[in-house]
Amino acid sequence: MIIIVLRSDIIVEAMIDSLYYTSSTMENNKTVQNIEKAGKKIYTAEMHALNITRHHINRKRFNRFLRILGPGLVTGAADDDPSGIATYSQAGARFGFSLLWVFPIIFPMLLAVQESCARIGAVTGKGLAAVIKDHYSKSLLYGAVALVVIANTINIGADLGAMAAAMHLVTPLPIAIWAIIFAIVIVLLEIFVSYKRYAKILKWLAISLFAYPITAFLIGQNWGDIIRATFTFPKKLGFDMVYLYVAILGTTISPYLFFWDTSETVENEIQSRRLGEHGKPPIITKHYLKSLRTDNLVGMTLTSVTAWFIVIVCASVLFANGTTEIRTAADAARALEPLVQSFPHAGMIAKALFSVGIVGIGLLAIPVLAGSSSYAISEAVGWKEGLRKKYKRAKPFYLVIVGATLVGLLLNFIGVDPIQALIFTAVFNAIAAVPLLLLIARIGNNKNIMGEYRNSVLSNTFVRLTFGVMAVSAVILFYALATGKA
Repeated sequence: MIIIVLRSDIIVEAMIDSLYYTSSTMENNKTVQNIEKAGKKIYTAEMHALNITRHHINRKRFNRFLRILGPGLVTGAADDDPSGIATYSQAGARFGFSLLWVFPIIFPMLLAVQESCARIGAVTGKGLAAVIKDHYSKSLLYGAVALVVIANTINIGADLGAMAAAMHLVTPLPIAIWAIIFAIVIVLLEIFVSYKRYAKILKWLAISLFAYPITAFLIGQNWGDIIRATFTFPKKLGFDMVYLYVAILGTTISPYLFFWDTSETVENEIQSRRLGEHGKPPIITKHYLKSLRTDNLVGMTLTSVTAWFIVIVCASVLFANGTTEIRTAADAARALEPLVQSFPHAGMIAKALFSVGIVGIGLLAIPVLAGSSSYAISEAVGWKEGLRKKYKRAKPFYLVIVGATLVGLLLNFIGVDPIQALIFTAVFNAIAAVPLLLLIARIGNNKNIMGEYRNSVLSNTFVRLTFGVMAVSAVILFYALATGKA
């Protein structure tokens, strides 16, 4: 296109030169002007065509970028589940900006772990439990599956309770009724809605997370203080801060994400025909692995930045005004009041906004939790599995999803405080993740499994660092509990 534009200018100049050459003694100014006007029109038309082409190319690039986003984006958005929101909110309300330093440390670790999980799925064409089954002992397999299923079930129960409590803020229905309604709706959606359509819905539910960044900018911040707090380690760590620090680790780097991301990468390979269902190895290219890294980068950046903003908002709105303990969903909802303070009934609007966010992200997270449990169990025992399959073709897989959701629902009827249950879930996830991280590090670096696509030195460093940091954090927490410093 650029070549054509250049040629149009050359043609006009040649025509003028030719005119002067052939008729230099004649009055040809008017003719020259006409030629110049025609040339300008041609140039304008060509530039318009060029702009249209550029717009079309940019649009295609953007659409291609959106198509790249899949398991990584859903995994990242699900990471900020109700348990995560409660943990980050409590951290901001309890300690202000004092725990912001966690996020620069945790982001590269989260990115390395989830990229490694996605690559394991992409290269092997199998979920994490299936890889463990093929290459390690049964005791290791069943131990890993048990850890993720127990952690997921507790997490499902806590998330259902949080969603129900959030809806109770704006409707008169009891919390128990809402919990039952949500459990039924989620089960029906996972069984009867096709994975392709459901995945598209899951992507857009992540939009509800943007309420916190918007609120942070609306209320005004001393960003200099926030940046300093983000990169400054506190001088003193008490038990409460250590407990919430471990909870942040656990709610961000969670066992269910390991299994879900690996299995969903395989699902995407089957849908895109990179992987057949007859045992053939997947088709791997550098471009495909780059797309996986992009997908994970976007998803993990989304979850980390959103978590950072949740702490900032709760520190600015709750901690700064003397609310240092979140005991109910209503306490957490008050963090969003500045977003709607100019409206009548700002308190009720904030509750409604909080409810929409919690319910939206819960609808995203609980299917991921139940699905990752089902993938783990089905791969371990050899059942047909996958959300791409209809219920009739993978009954045991879907029955595990139903069972995990219902057992999680029952946990809401044993009298546990919903907010404390959410934070306890995060701490339990941190402890359960430790042995799984060691296993992921070993698999990702195993030449017999990964071939030429083993972890790089940088990836290895961060995955092993994540294992070390979470193991030491769990030991410190247990030590504090054992010595009565809690």
